[in-house]
Amino acid sequence: VADRVNAGDPNYVTPLRMERRDALSPAKNPFFAHADVQLWLAVRDGRDVGRISAQIDHLTPATPDGPDGNFGLVAAEDDPEIFAALFETAEAWLKARGCRRALGPFNLSINEEVGLLIDGFDTPPMVMMGHDPAYAAARVEALGYVKAKDIHAYASSLDEDLPAPVTRRVRRGPPPGLVLRQLDMKRYDAEVDALTEILNDAWSDNWGFTPVTEAETRQLATALKPVIDPRLTWFAEIDGDVAGFLIALPNVNEAIRGLNGRLLPFGWAKLLWRLKVSRVSSVRIPLMGVKRRYAGTLKGSLAPFHLIDIVRTQARALGYRRCEMSWILEDNAAMRGILETVGAQIYKTYRVYQKALV
Repeated sequence: VADRVNAGDPNYVTPLRMERRDALSPAKNPFFAHADVQLWLAVRDGRDVGRISAQIDHLTPATPDGPDGNFGLVAAEDDPEIFAALFETAEAWLKARGCRRALGPFNLSINEEVGLLIDGFDTPPMVMMGHDPAYAAARVEALGYVKAKDIHAYASSLDEDLPAPVTRRVRRGPPPGLVLRQLDMKRYDAEVDALTEILNDAWSDNWGFTPVTEAETRQLATALKPVIDPRLTWFAEIDGDVAGFLIALPNVNEAIRGLNGRLLPFGWAKLLWRLKVSRVSSVRIPLMGVKRRYAGTLKGSLAPFHLIDIVRTQARALGYRRCEMSWILEDNAAMRGILETVGAQIYKTYRVYQKALV
């Protein structure tokens, strides 16, 4: 459905069908171990014209108003009747299970693709980010959904140096006790465990926080292992404690454009050629964090700048020209301040919607 709905959009990137099948498989996606999920297609005259999911993540903390339910995977032709049928069906399923509010879109978890694109339609999405038709937001809002939160994608050119004040500070080197090191691929599983611990600690105060399970992180790490470059993944140690990290991923979406979601019969060869030979020109930083207990310390406050600087330096040396940092909550003042201090600018905005189920 999504491929046909977006067929006329030159910036839409067809996801790999193999990856999408795995994401929607209870046997392969550990999200299903702690969530109830239901998927629907809207069919008209024998033709699929829309889709939606509804899910209840049992790891999400309850709100004072009662449990939230989520929706996601929204894609439909530009027809208000189709959107209404999809959302009414998802809402009824959530209400029948005691949910007091519908929140989304999440595809499928809040820790995966989040939000509906409302600004930034003129460029393709980067790896693991969504892209929606420009009409979709108005169709959702017409059904009574209102903004819950906006999230931003920041971008910066790697051809440009960091602003002078930041450059002067990081060129002095990390303060004593702050050490940066690359991801150790020989200890990959242990490194993933450390990352999970930092992530759940660093993000625990964020709006909508739902902890990431070890199984989810390990599954993602396994899926990404072929494209992870240890030169673009760094940890910060503070007085011997693994305290922070930053991951940058090659923007695989550049490499899969034009494959129509298929790796066979020749897609594998094209993908490998684009990744290894012709290369992609952009990277995305999907994850960065520092443990909360270091947030108010000098070493903890400097760690993100040193991590960003070393990853930018490595990425530029490897031939990358552009970097996206996403996604960032609109009211995450600390992270937005860091990104704007290093010269990054918002270039896409996604919206999470909510609606009371009464």
